[in-house]
Amino acid sequence: QAAGVIHTDFEQGFIRAETIAYPDYVAGKGEAGARELGKFRLEGKDYVVADGDVLHFRFNN
Repeated sequence: QAAGVIHTDFEQGFIRAETIAYPDYVAGKGEAGARELGKFRLEGKDYVVADGDVLHFRFNN
């Protein structure tokens, strides 16, 4: 549903969200660094978005 708030096409074609907490994003100095630290999580449609989450949505058009 969080994806649908951004755009309805995101919600309809949602696959998963790559998720990272903002403090981990900062500690890794961005997305690439956070990945190297192993801080990214893959979350499904039942995940409840937490305050401060940075999300990268994966979806089909």
